[in-house]
Amino acid sequence: MKVVVVGCTHAGTSAVKTILTENPDAEVTVYERNDNVSFLSCGIALYVGGVVKDPEGLFYSNPDELASFGADVKMEHDVLDIDTEGKTLTVKDLKTGEETQDTFDKLVVTTGSWPIIPPIDGIQSDNVVLCKNYNQAQEIIRRKDDKKRITVVGGGYIGIELVEAFAEDGKEVTLVDGLDRILNKYLDPEFTSVLEDDLRNRGVKIQLNEMVKGFVDNEDGTTTVQTSGGEYESDMVILCVGFRPNTELVKGQVDMLGNGAIIVDNYMRTSNPDVFAAGDSCAVNYNPTGGHAYIPLATNAVRMGLLVGKNIKEPTLEYRGTQSTSGLYLFGWNIGSTGVSENSAPVMGLETRAVMFEDNYRPEFMPTNEKIMMKLVYEVGTKRIVGGQVMSKYDITQSANTLSLAIQNKMTIEDLALVDFFFQPVFDRPWNYLNLLGQAAMAHEAEIEQESMNAGSN
Repeated sequence: MKVVVVGCTHAGTSAVKTILTENPDAEVTVYERNDNVSFLSCGIALYVGGVVKDPEGLFYSNPDELASFGADVKMEHDVLDIDTEGKTLTVKDLKTGEETQDTFDKLVVTTGSWPIIPPIDGIQSDNVVLCKNYNQAQEIIRRKDDKKRITVVGGGYIGIELVEAFAEDGKEVTLVDGLDRILNKYLDPEFTSVLEDDLRNRGVKIQLNEMVKGFVDNEDGTTTVQTSGGEYESDMVILCVGFRPNTELVKGQVDMLGNGAIIVDNYMRTSNPDVFAAGDSCAVNYNPTGGHAYIPLATNAVRMGLLVGKNIKEPTLEYRGTQSTSGLYLFGWNIGSTGVSENSAPVMGLETRAVMFEDNYRPEFMPTNEKIMMKLVYEVGTKRIVGGQVMSKYDITQSANTLSLAIQNKMTIEDLALVDFFFQPVFDRPWNYLNLLGQAAMAHEAEIEQESMNAGSN
């Protein structure tokens, strides 16, 4: 069995290792157009902020390790064309310029994603940089020390983490986002309002509901960021407005979502059973809705890559889907989210209700304590849990993993209210805070039922 893997970041690395572990007789060739593999882009802000001192620690594999598994790893090789029906591909060696042909029995498309680059005037300015791969991270690090005013465009996870890193480094930071809230995809307003106030109190300028219209280079070497709401002088601008799947090579040859994300079944097979896909290049099977969604996360990528390896010869292990569970540490706040938010549920076609709950995480007789904020989103009628958010100065983030499991297993608010959690005053109350969150949802449903009964009797 000859397997060709195109692209080798999280999903590709996971796929190669599993394919060769499960099928040591397989012939695996890897084509990667960069000079490195397995870079953890989620660690860029930690590197920028000096938390991670050695960038080599942000790689969890390397070409030599993959070769030790038996893979033929061809770095700095760009795949120019793929014929999925003819099972051939054209490859260019970026060091020599030579083009060659190759064939495959099974193809693995793990080409990842690339930052969205909107068609904005002046976007080619030298002061405007992207933030995705190792080389871009190196460029930001190289240039940041003599930069005083930095503008970050995009209020998602990467953008917010960079804002924190630069603010902690003493920079004058401006955050620009076209939406009305930061972290809009992950958190509801009860949480984002707290975080926005904290950022402003730390001197960060937050310019929301502003669309970037252009970048204008000035004679003094700075760049003016022109938006629908103002102008911001900047020494460096970092663009973090989202990602798109890198799937042009197989466009029109396998089924995709409208944005180009490849659709896979529970065995990571595309509409062509000899073509597999995983990671940021494809859609995930999204448990809260039972449909497909584009959610580029490293956790999704490594799981999907493993499944490629398990199923490359024959379907043996099914995908369990994903809840898009994620976490964030921001200025002392520990934040976790999973599934849909109350804000995103209607967009996903779900009719939901939500309950917000705040409490101390452990008994008041303990010498110290912290307030916790939690929100549960559940489906109307079934009471099935479809989303949750947690935030505290106390590290409550593992509770997002617990709620993720609840969503995956289709648990209801009653299940969460009564599930068995331990009690120990150092950690929680006799009723764990997640039990209390489920009970708050039950109480909310009881109130709605009572109001309905009262309305019917009038």
